[in-house]
Amino acid sequence: MCTPNGTAAFAQLFGLLALILLLVWLLHYREGFEYDSENPLRVFNVHPFLMFFGFIFFVGQAMLVMAYRTNQSERMNQAKYQTLKILHMALHLIAIILGIVGICAVFKYHDMINLEDVYSLHSWIGLGTFCLFGLQWLFGLGFMLRGAAQSRAAMAPWHVAGGRALFFMAICAALTGLMERTTLNPVPQRRESHLINFTGLAILLFGVFVDMEVGFYRLE
Repeated sequence: MCTPNGTAAFAQLFGLLALILLLVWLLHYREGFEYDSENPLRVFNVHPFLMFFGFIFFVGQAMLVMAYRTNQSERMNQAKYQTLKILHMALHLIAIILGIVGICAVFKYHDMINLEDVYSLHSWIGLGTFCLFGLQWLFGLGFMLRGAAQSRAAMAPWHVAGGRALFFMAICAALTGLMERTTLNPVPQRRESHLINFTGLAILLFGVFVDMEVGFYRLE
């Protein structure tokens, strides 16, 4: 699932690095995460964990599967091709389900501390992206199940372009969320500040290399 340029390998590397750094930040500096905790901070921490690992990371994996099947479709048998299409849709569905839990966690946190909902740019970008992503998935499922071959071929470029745009909107939401969290809290320790910065860079580079992988295959 990797081009000669190694973009898929770099995508996986930065995706795993971002996950490790995020876990270090949440577990070491931010008291861990637990949805049913009475500690509001632990409830909140479910949100960044699931919105990256549960949503962005799984969406990236689904896009890598799409890049692979786009490149290999003419050489693989129809059964394997259909299996990869189903895997692509299933990974997106997992991302949606885990993303819903992550969004519920932040609303629960706001209720626990009596904070207004959907007041920041981060929340506007994040909720807008998530809703559009859900529509994108439903349209994709509809065309996969009922669309004629000619219709699917006509819609494929729009589906791919829309998916890539929404993926970077999700990356933007993640980065603005990290910035928002550090500005709302007391000034973090220098090591924690650097950890947050490196986490953001890893998330950004994960998105860049996933998009490059998709772009390389679309050109072949």
